[in-house]
Amino acid sequence: MKILNLAEELRGNAYPGRGIVIGRTPDGKKAVTAYFIMGRSENSRNRVFVEDGAGIRTQAFDPSKLTDPSLIIYAPVRVLGNKTIVTNGDQTDTIYEGMDKQLTFEQSLRSREFEPDGPNYTPRISGIMHIENGRYNFAMSILKSDDGDPQSCNRYTYAYENPKAGQGRFIHTYMHDGNPLPSFEGEPKVVAISGEIDEFAKVVWENLNPDNKVSLFVRYIDIETGIYESRIINKNC
Repeated sequence: MKILNLAEELRGNAYPGRGIVIGRTPDGKKAVTAYFIMGRSENSRNRVFVEDGAGIRTQAFDPSKLTDPSLIIYAPVRVLGNKTIVTNGDQTDTIYEGMDKQLTFEQSLRSREFEPDGPNYTPRISGIMHIENGRYNFAMSILKSDDGDPQSCNRYTYAYENPKAGQGRFIHTYMHDGNPLPSFEGEPKVVAISGEIDEFAKVVWENLNPDNKVSLFVRYIDIETGIYESRIINKNC
């Protein structure tokens, strides 16, 4: 599979929606994840990421302008022991609670499907990173309608054991802008991972569409120690 340039992928798509990147630094020492959100409506754009313990949550930048919190206020990132969960909705909690009860990542998501926001039926995209005893693997999931049919939910899970250094996988909710918005298709894209955390965050943020981007979260986790560092960038600040 061709290794894509992440900056070019972002720059060439005015509205990928929400996106997750998970991978590994070129030296193989750190696990990498990034999560970004975009918005077209005033309600979607009226958000910021804030720290919440070891994870993050979204909150309204201007509470007086918040009209419907149901699909935009949630915890995108939570940490359960040696597992870091990253998603585009409140299924973060579903995964956390399911895995805390010894369910697998895939089993935990069986109770969920795409978002009830017809006619888009936004896919639920999720990722989980597992780091233990110097070993690292991750998985990604997408729950989507069957070509816009809300009666059918298609479920795809992709697992990556001992991921390659300098590479990552990128999945996002929409193929591109449109009305209705077309859901992501195919496997998560293979993208190159490079640079330290601030350089990587800059590449992602500066190549997201300036009109539609809202917030970005990036985390680098040391695979040997589990120690992490994070960055949050909010357009509203």
